[in-house]
Amino acid sequence: MREAGHPLGDLLKRLLARPDEVMLELGAGGELLVARIRAVLSALVLALPLIAAAGGSDSREVLTGMAAAVLVNAMAQVWLALARGGRQRPWLPYATATYDVTLTSAVLLLLSLLDPVAGINSMVVWCFYAIAIAITALRNDGRLTLYAGGLAIVQYAALVGYVFAAAEAPETLVSVDYGTASVSTQVERLVLLLMMTVLTATIVYRMQRLVALSGRDGLTGLPNRAWLLQRLPQVFGASRNVRTSLTLALVDIDDFARINDEIGHLGGDRVLRHFATTLAGMAAENELLARIGGQEFVMLLHGPIGSAWERLDRLRRAVAGQRFLPERGDDALRITFSAGLAAWPQDGSGASSLLKVADQRLKQAKREGRNRVVARDA
Repeated sequence: MREAGHPLGDLLKRLLARPDEVMLELGAGGELLVARIRAVLSALVLALPLIAAAGGSDSREVLTGMAAAVLVNAMAQVWLALARGGRQRPWLPYATATYDVTLTSAVLLLLSLLDPVAGINSMVVWCFYAIAIAITALRNDGRLTLYAGGLAIVQYAALVGYVFAAAEAPETLVSVDYGTASVSTQVERLVLLLMMTVLTATIVYRMQRLVALSGRDGLTGLPNRAWLLQRLPQVFGASRNVRTSLTLALVDIDDFARINDEIGHLGGDRVLRHFATTLAGMAAENELLARIGGQEFVMLLHGPIGSAWERLDRLRRAVAGQRFLPERGDDALRITFSAGLAAWPQDGSGASSLLKVADQRLKQAKREGRNRVVARDA
């Protein structure tokens, strides 16, 4: 299906939307990776004041740089420890992005107090704005990239405004080491920060699109097996916290090989799409539906296994009582399905154990003549 809408509008909509569970899980791993990179870069930062001292820089600037480097390394270890908690702290990416950007602004402010031009003409420290924006791509959250880029632009613009407003005479905006501070140069830097934000946001958008495509079944548009297995642990954890019941249903279209033989593979594809739409119409908004291969689907329904059996059996009767027309001129088909149910956590606490139980009960349904839903072992 062709996507509607303007490409730029689609980009902004996706960037501002909350990432799905797969992206959030990847983002948690990205946050840990960022924390490790931050720790390594922080260790390298210790060398910058020493290099500046060897080059004959002002001693006050060297001491300021060294103090900042020590603080950076201490905080890097704190963020690294917090990042090891995975998704336990959803606020952490925003906290660390704020820290990365604000620390850069703080160092530039300290430099400007020593030499006004140093605070806004220092290229080495200013580059850390770009680094702070770029590493947000590893968190896979477009909102975070836009936030970090916007924060960097606002803080740097405020610093530039302060330096120019505090200048008592044009001579104070001239430095032997850092040259002359000009409005045009600072505007160029702000534009560069905006460009960096747009570029990083585009990379995040591209990553989101690739992950979305890799987690979707190309024929039906439903999530696939990989997405489901990634998502289930979070659903189980959430249900455990609120003490609710779940039922996993493994659903299989009966005699699908015969259907393919009768109407061909293109017709079989139409049956799969029709069946996927039918299952989706039954599932509630917060319930999961995925195609895990061939003619097999998985549904994760809220509620005990008894109520799930009633819902699926009503659907089974409705599907069996209808006729599906694959294409104009073809004979109408009678489609039936069988399903095996497994209750969480009674039949298993993990995805693999539940799927195993549901598969055993699905095979039981097939042995007993198909077109039935089995919720208990024979």
